[in-house]
Amino acid sequence: MTVWLFALPALAVGLVAGALLARRRIPVRLMLAINGGLVAAASVVTVLALTGGPAQAAAPASSGGGSGWAALLGAAIAVAGSSIGAAIAVAYTGAAALAAMSERPELFGRAMVIVGLAEGIAIYGLIVAIILIGHA
Repeated sequence: MTVWLFALPALAVGLVAGALLARRRIPVRLMLAINGGLVAAASVVTVLALTGGPAQAAAPASSGGGSGWAALLGAAIAVAGSSIGAAIAVAYTGAAALAAMSERPELFGRAMVIVGLAEGIAIYGLIVAIILIGHA
């Protein structure tokens, strides 16, 4: 984490210097000096990253409450995303199926299979949500 505290200011300076150089508002000598500073900052970040010890996980909370919020949020996102995707798919396939059935009524079975496959997207999201809630 401390590596990013050193890297983010150097990245910001590099982006600003690159934008100014792209607009030709900064002399070449100053740009070379900025590049030298960025190389030095990158060297410091590399040394910090390579000499740092292994990351240790924090001890789990003893209260046990609220530890599965990420799984519940993931379940909510899975259900919402798959439902929206299924709604979009059914809208397009359903409209196309109705248009095809108005001209050829014998296509009803094939059209309903395609619309049902689009509905399967929502079922997959529901299954993922059930699995995530089981792990929460």
